[in-house]
Amino acid sequence: MGEVMLSEGTLELLRDPMLGANDVETQIQYLLEAEYIRRLGRYQRSNAMLTEKYGMSFDEFAGQHVVKQKGYTWEVEKDAMEWETALGGLETMRERLLALKKMRGVHRG
Repeated sequence: MGEVMLSEGTLELLRDPMLGANDVETQIQYLLEAEYIRRLGRYQRSNAMLTEKYGMSFDEFAGQHVVKQKGYTWEVEKDAMEWETALGGLETMRERLLALKKMRGVHRG
């Protein structure tokens, strides 16, 4: 396992009672989990907004070549890129949350 050096200022912030009385590694894991959940929510909102806007899933959007149908307008191109980013982000955040959960299971056992 690698070692990480943290500044005294960062360590002091990690000692904040609001983070609980856990060791630094556990506190960092909780912070990572909170960030992953925040990003997951952002990606879910983007996916939901675009699904509602176009009245279809991304797979249907791509399969029906909506970007081409709409004449490759900037708005539709931008939406397609945002949608792809959101779907990729959803997958990545779910994988990272699962990895974090497994890591905690290993440290508890």
